[in-house]
Amino acid sequence: MTAAIISPDELAAVLADPHTDAEPPVLLDVRWNLGGPPRREEYGRGHLPGAVWIDLETELAGPPGAAGRHPLPDPDVLRDAMRRAGVDDDSHVVVHDGGPGWAAARAWWLLRHAGHERVRVLDGGLARWKGPLTTEVPDPRPGTFTPRFGAMPVLDADAAARLARDGILLDARAPERYRGDTEPIDPVAGHIPGARSAPTTSAVGSDGALLPADELAARFTALGVTPGTGTGVYCGSGVSAAQQVLALSLIGVRAALYPGSWSEWCADPARPVAVGPDPG
Repeated sequence: MTAAIISPDELAAVLADPHTDAEPPVLLDVRWNLGGPPRREEYGRGHLPGAVWIDLETELAGPPGAAGRHPLPDPDVLRDAMRRAGVDDDSHVVVHDGGPGWAAARAWWLLRHAGHERVRVLDGGLARWKGPLTTEVPDPRPGTFTPRFGAMPVLDADAAARLARDGILLDARAPERYRGDTEPIDPVAGHIPGARSAPTTSAVGSDGALLPADELAARFTALGVTPGTGTGVYCGSGVSAAQQVLALSLIGVRAALYPGSWSEWCADPARPVAVGPDPG
């Protein structure tokens, strides 16, 4: 497996001198805005040279429903999107968004889950990129990537409930949503009983990049994450939680993702809900 992140300087060096890497990377632009309009227009105004637009809502997620607002996509949908972008099974892939990194982490996690190991996230996204941009839309040759879902640990609602009781389940949403003070998106406020508040924004520095590994380790240790302890992450709909899984991977913790997350959990009135600052 390759490293999970690549810095802007490292990527610039790779693009400037292809001899520094085994092959030119496939660049995927997955800019996305929670609750807002698609950001395809921003891609059209300027993107990394050679980067292909990937739509999170339709290509990195399935239709919203009982399984949550961003359930996993059908494997064939992911296959077609990656082949359109020129991704082969052994391609080096770099994904980025415009910040704060949630969408890029979702793409990273989904490709890893589909069995593609050579994928990295541009740390800090386009906001930290100092190189050139272009409006030229690439036309890559079709790729041959075939997804094989199952390479990353996944939780369903029952497994998330067990992990909250017997291991560590982290809630990556904003603290006020965890506490149940407000819920701007889903119909019920609160959190999964036993889950611990771990907002994904606290894993990112002021420059938009993930914190150094030693700081991440201290943060997650304070939350009870230790080697050998089962760890899982959820958020509102399985997008921002992927960034926590990415951050945990940088310190050697293989955490599970609950793709349905709170949007699936709270859709069933029979499931318990906790409120307040404590796990409950």
